[in-house]
Amino acid sequence: MAERLKVTLRRSLIGRPIGQRKVARSLGLRRVGASRVHALTPSLRGALRRVEHLVSIEEVAREQSR
Repeated sequence: MAERLKVTLRRSLIGRPIGQRKVARSLGLRRVGASRVHALTPSLRGALRRVEHLVSIEEVAREQSR
């Protein structure tokens, strides 16, 4: 399993519950198409579980994480 994940917002946050909006914002995702690379931690896994229907997730090799 990868140490880092690239998370990309694929669906709009308009009309979503405030909790899902806050999770997406805490992941650094402001608009559709925005991407961020995060270290894989238990708290990240929990956040992704809450918004998995709104984002796409890719494993990132260590060299590409910058």
